[in-house]
Amino acid sequence: MNILQGVRIVEIADEIAGPYCGKLFADVGAEVIKVESAQGDRLRRRGTGRRAGDDGALFTFLNAGKRSAVGVYGEPHIDDLIAGADIVIDAGVCGRIDHDELLRRLPHLVIAAMSPFGLTGPYRDKPATEFTLQAESGTMGLRARPDQPPLQAGGRVFEWVLGSYAAVGALAAYLSARDGRGGEIIDCSLMEACHLSASGFIDMYYALAGSPPISAPPRMTELPSIEPTADGWIGFNTNTRQQFESFLLMIERYDLLEEDPAWALAPTRYERMEEWNKIVRDWTTRHTTEEIVDLASALRIPVAQVNNGQTVLDHPHFNARGVWSVSADGSFTHPLPPYRIDGTRPGSRPKPAPRLGELNVVELPAKPRQPDTARSAGSLPLAGIRIIDATAWWAGPSSTHILAALGADVMHLESIQHPDGARMTAAAFIDQPSWWERSAMFLATNTNKQGLTLDLSSARGREVFFRLVEQVDVVVENFSPRVFENFGITWKALSAVNPRLIMTRMPAFGLDGPWRNNVGFAQTMEQMTGMAWVTGHEYDQPRIPRGPCDPLAGMHSAFAMLAALRRREQTGRGSFVEVSMVEAALNAAAEQPIEYTAYGAILSRLGNRSRDAAPQGLYPCRGDERWLAISVASDEQWTALKTVLGQPDWADDPSLDTHDGRWRAHDLIDKHLEKWAGGQDCVDAAAALSASGVPAAQLYDARLSPQHPQLAARGYFEQVDHPIVGKHHVPTIPFRFRSVGQWCRSSAPTVGEHNESILKELLGLDEAAVEALAAESVVGSRLKGVE
Repeated sequence: MNILQGVRIVEIADEIAGPYCGKLFADVGAEVIKVESAQGDRLRRRGTGRRAGDDGALFTFLNAGKRSAVGVYGEPHIDDLIAGADIVIDAGVCGRIDHDELLRRLPHLVIAAMSPFGLTGPYRDKPATEFTLQAESGTMGLRARPDQPPLQAGGRVFEWVLGSYAAVGALAAYLSARDGRGGEIIDCSLMEACHLSASGFIDMYYALAGSPPISAPPRMTELPSIEPTADGWIGFNTNTRQQFESFLLMIERYDLLEEDPAWALAPTRYERMEEWNKIVRDWTTRHTTEEIVDLASALRIPVAQVNNGQTVLDHPHFNARGVWSVSADGSFTHPLPPYRIDGTRPGSRPKPAPRLGELNVVELPAKPRQPDTARSAGSLPLAGIRIIDATAWWAGPSSTHILAALGADVMHLESIQHPDGARMTAAAFIDQPSWWERSAMFLATNTNKQGLTLDLSSARGREVFFRLVEQVDVVVENFSPRVFENFGITWKALSAVNPRLIMTRMPAFGLDGPWRNNVGFAQTMEQMTGMAWVTGHEYDQPRIPRGPCDPLAGMHSAFAMLAALRRREQTGRGSFVEVSMVEAALNAAAEQPIEYTAYGAILSRLGNRSRDAAPQGLYPCRGDERWLAISVASDEQWTALKTVLGQPDWADDPSLDTHDGRWRAHDLIDKHLEKWAGGQDCVDAAAALSASGVPAAQLYDARLSPQHPQLAARGYFEQVDHPIVGKHHVPTIPFRFRSVGQWCRSSAPTVGEHNESILKELLGLDEAAVEALAAESVVGSRLKGVE
């Protein structure tokens, strides 16, 4: 697959986020040149059981098909390399780059700058690791039982999330620059990626509830969620009342609702957690994992075996889908990209990763210099692209949300009989008028969209839908495969109406394989792919990361749609795109099967520790629920930490001056850090450590995220005015375009808000025709059965 053949990318990044961004481009044919220091990407030296001199397996996965040049910004050969590039991915590993000066000199260039906090704001130079950013963003405080310390999401998953967001922004900006509208600086923030993908929009729900006094920590766990079986762990998810009732039927305790209907409410189960867990586990531990999966699937309960890096390789659905490939040198197994365009997966031909500095830049064929361009005022990259967004919940809407922010005209489609399920997450406001308009998830992921209701189960509704298809560039949906197929809304039918159409389908498990019709949410994907296996306290069970799978699926979908738009330019024809939500999660959890097949190592949960930093942990400070995150990722940071601690005798041990020595002595170090932190003010301690160069942060309360100094200074939250909710803040996306002042141009639509304007202006229907559709409930602005 060579859709982006001829596009040159210079990747000045190491470890995960930047290289994964570059990998997404390399998968579809772009030329990616990796600029490294003389020591090389740090992942070259990482891997459990790696032989000296070999590159780490995770490095090989992330950098397959790229080439390597050694140098730093400012050296003539690196400057020449950048001058011939279309896109630069800069994570600051080879010298600080003046991005404004670079864009003035090369006005065609797209620069994706990736950093912990972003290029602006009071925290821009603060030392950080992904762990401290989880604390800083508040998302760590949402994870774990309230009687346990807050918990990180394992696997550095948010770096994978940021890489996928940056790739979407960079590809959209490139398509715009190539059309003569000038280059761009894309300022990507890992902290914002953490918040957006794992906060659960709790800050918005808190504000919508009137910002009541805070009396308890926000962390919690779903019930039911991950439960023990006779031979392992099983994961459930019951987002709807029907799924919960089916769950009670399965565990042979439907009588619970007769005894106390409040069991159907999540707060009730939470308050009676121990009683609930005993009821559930008395049943699950009497059955094998396979038995429960079969039974729950038959009842359409979202369910999955909780896999690790070994067991995930044997999952029958993944094997039937052909998701696995072997590295070019045959040393490990890894997942393929999670999408297909016209039936073809990118990356299916294994390519080797580059040797350090193998590329002779002088011999590299020069690219023609791009003509000088200037960005048009107010021009957005996707202006003129029209999309029907027939998606629901979060994964699908997140993909169209970013495309709408980037300028696409997106029509969000639902029906008054079956509204977007995200609206139902506003049930806490059921006593308020039009309560379904108060869902934070819906309000946040549907800004800049128009709202259209259309009953696709009716012949008249499908007739209107097919007329709309004639007028759009993209149709995207994320329901179970049988839904649109039962409507007769197939790729064959749509492409016959509009041969230039791109149809994107985002089923949870893909369009084929034994699980194609299974129901799944983000929690299911986190359980099935191994994400949950590496999340949890060491003394406890696996826990779900709670969130990142939806935006991961959304960004891979958005990237695939942009690639398909590029392909349409080349061929004049549309494309059929399939994106599997579970496979997007599998790519972000790729390290686990890679480590197992390369080294025989099964990665597991480490609580708040890390293989990449020692010491690392969350330490209670003076006061109630005051937590200090510390993450020492280098020997220099350890030296700085000792200075802040006052050079204590216990730390004056030469064996602690290396990462391996500190890792072996982690328990001892933790005891001393806990004693020290217990007497400290959390804010003051974090500030002192940060000023000394040690990554540290207080654990922020995610309910108060709009007040965080960095997020506020960056304009990450924007205020919009909604006809029902009124003025409210929404999180945007985890990057800023230098040319765009704000992302939100309009609030999320109310039910059917734009019915008349779409039907009249786009389709040319007259007033009588629109009224007839409303009379038949084909369209409408009031939901049926929920008032």
